[in-house]
Amino acid sequence: MKDQLLITLENSKNYTLAVAEAMPANDYDFKPAGAGWNFRELLHHIAYGIEWWRKNYVESVETPWNPPSVKADKTEIKKYLHDAYESLKKSISTLKTTDHVVKGFHATIDHITHHRGQAVLFLRCKGITPPEYSY
Repeated sequence: MKDQLLITLENSKNYTLAVAEAMPANDYDFKPAGAGWNFRELLHHIAYGIEWWRKNYVESVETPWNPPSVKADKTEIKKYLHDAYESLKKSISTLKTTDHVVKGFHATIDHITHHRGQAVLFLRCKGITPPEYSY
């Protein structure tokens, strides 16, 4: 079970980072009409969400929702995403695979997928073909 979770997580990380890479740095502040966040803020939310969901729903450490300031540029956002995924990977690797951990993992992945889908739409609005999804 743990191996499958880690494979799923690595796939999610790789695809999310590919989506982050696909948007040119000078377009990180783009947002479609009516969107609440721009691309940079959306990816920052994904990274913070990984940390928050990991703490609360995987590790069972009650943590208030208190996101830090949005990272300034593409390089910082990509590092934040990478580091958030790596912290979740470490938790999954070291924790006993209980029903609680598995449910928390799946809730985290669902949150990532939801917002990454929005990021893909942002790419399409800019005329950028999103990276091919692989599994």
